[in-house]
Formats: sequence, structure tokens, C-alpha cells
Amino acid sequence: MKRQLVVYLVSLAAFLGPFTQTIYTPILPEVREAFATSSFLINLTISIFTFFLAMMQIVYGPLTDRKGRRTVLLMGIGIYIAASLGCFFSTSIYALLLFRALQAVGIAAGSVVAATVIGDLFTGKERGRAMGTFQMMVSLGPVVGPMVGGFLAEHVPFRAVFLALVAVGSLVGLGNMLFLRETKPETASSAPFGLADFAAVLRHRAGSSIVLLGFIQYYSLYNFLVFLPGILTDRYGLSAQEKGTVYLAMSSMIVIGSFLGGRIQGRWPERRIILATSYLTVLSIFFFLLVAQRSLSLLVVAIALFGLFLGLSLPVQTTVLTNVFQANRSTAIGVYNFFRYMGMAFGPMAGSMLFAAGGYRLVYAVDDLLFLACALLLAVRISRAYKQSPSA
Repeated sequence: MKRQLVVYLVSLAAFLGPFTQTIYTPILPEVREAFATSSFLINLTISIFTFFLAMMQIVYGPLTDRKGRRTVLLMGIGIYIAASLGCFFSTSIYALLLFRALQAVGIAAGSVVAATVIGDLFTGKERGRAMGTFQMMVSLGPVVGPMVGGFLAEHVPFRAVFLALVAVGSLVGLGNMLFLRETKPETASSAPFGLADFAAVLRHRAGSSIVLLGFIQYYSLYNFLVFLPGILTDRYGLSAQEKGTVYLAMSSMIVIGSFLGGRIQGRWPERRIILATSYLTVLSIFFFLLVAQRSLSLLVVAIALFGLFLGLSLPVQTTVLTNVFQANRSTAIGVYNFFRYMGMAFGPMAGSMLFAAGGYRLVYAVDDLLFLACALLLAVRISRAYKQSPSA
């Protein structure tokens, strides 16, 4: 088994989650027209995918620890391919909703299994580098998805997007079937799953700190994704294409940061990287608050810095979890992913209420305060965890 090839194959399975979520967004008007339905039901096809993607994290985590990595991943990809084909043949909005949910149920296995396999195959600096590759691939999903979806929408009927997902899913599934061997160590847990397994992750200082950080990061990220267009339109009058270019600055820096974050592990302790990037993120959001209404160029710099510091932190977080929870890595990754997706969902909800109360400044001021509180807590809890357990 060629380990580097396996890293890319399992990372591609994880990439398919956010890719499938965002490739679909450019064709929403065509889908609404084709099914003659309401905006609510069309938007629900996005929300239902996100909901099941989050919920299945806490299912696949324990399942992967007990049944094995290869079996769970191939099963998940198989469900995803069948569901994507179901989306293609759907003749009603309710059938499409069902198959969008099943798409998420299947591909949710990707992110859990990928991080777990990397934790199984690598140690030390090599694990950090592999995690950087994994997080880079996952970060590419939201960037590449809308670009591919928009291109396909211009040249082929919208249903061809689902056939493209069938084709990509089949290639990723075939690659993993041929080259991925079972990596579950003999010491991994095989006992029946219990809720105490989740509690064990959240009780651990490093575990709960990483989970909290993941929640706050994605809470803040999705407030940028949802509310930044309003600033770009109201203050600077940018077109849709111009706004997409601004977003590319942040997205590309998340990808670059994820790659670099995997490379700097081993040179500095993980706790220092996490703390430094957390405090730097606080400064980047504060900088954004200062310049967002004054200069478009400085606004772009601010969100690019936010993306860079977020990206630098991501591979370190998964490395810490796989180091600490060696016997139940998948469960720990599943809990972590679940709370990240909850931050993704909760951020725009809370942000909408804050926006109604005080506009954009209140939204991002609360983001910054939450991140600062998280950074201060991390400074205490992660430091203690590392002192008590050198492997943490």
C-alpha cells in the first residue's frame, strides 16, 4: 500500500462532501424552475444536506472504530453514488430532497475515515504533513464546487451536475477499493458503542478544547460567507462576479494555510501553533472591523489573513485528536466534525439576530469576542493537557 497515494485517495473522499454541497448552488434557479416549487423547498435541498452531513459524523465515528476504515468508507461512497444517481432521475422536489439527504448520509464517511486512516498510517512529522494534505483537499471543496457547477450549468442541462457527481464518486470509490487496505490497529476499540465514548472525548481537556475551537472557527467562517456579500454590495457596489473574486482571496488562503499548517508541525509544538493562530485570528477579525467600511483593498487583506490563520490551524487540530485518542480516533474525529458543522449551521442563525439588532459591526464584534474567549481558554486548558500528557 503506497501511503502517499492512500492519503490523496481518502482525502478525495473527504473532499466530495463540501464539493457536493457547493457544486449544486449555481444551478438552484434552474432546479426551482424545473420542479416548479418554492424558494423554501429549494433552499431546503442545501440545508438538508448540511444537516445529515453533520449528524452522520457521530454515527460514522464509532462505526469506523468498530467495523474498520475500508469497509465503512466503501459503503459510504456506494450510498453516495446511488443517491447521486437518484438525484439525476428525481421527478419531484420531494424525491430530490430524499436523495440529497442520502448523498450526505453516504459521503459523510469521507472526512471521518480520511483523518482516521492518516492517524493510523503516520506518526510524528509525517502525520502532520499528511494532515495538511487532507485539510488542503477538504478546503478545496467549497472553492472548486461552485466553479465546476457554474461551468457545467452554462454548457449542459442542470441534471448533468448529478451525473458528474456519480462519475467522480465512482472514480474515488474505485481508487480506494484498489489501493486502500484496512488500517485499523489491533488495539483499536471493538466493544459495543455507548454514549460514554462521546463523553470521553468531551471530558478530555485537549479534546474538548479542539472541539470548541472547531465550533467557533466555523461559526465565524460562515458569518463571513453569509454577511460579507451585503457589505460588498451596500458599501462598494460590487457585481456578483466581483464578489466571487473577493471570496477567492479568503478561500485560497484557507487552502494555502492548510498546506503550510501540515508542514510547520514538528518545528513547533502543536499547542503553540494552535494558540498563535487563535490569537492571530482575533487580530484579523478586529482588523476587519476597523477597515471593512473604509477600504475594499484592506477588507480583502483582512479576510485573506482570516483564511490563512484558519487554514494553518486545521491540520494541527486533527493531528492533536489522532495523537490523543489513539484507541478511538474515528469517534474523536466524528465528534469534532459534528461540532464544526453545528458551528456552520448556528453561525448564520445567531448572526441574523445580531444583524437585526446592530448591523454588521455587531455580528463581527461578537465573532471576535467569542474567538478571544476561546483563545484565552485554550491558553489555559491545552497547556495543562500537554503538561500532564506528553502525547497529547
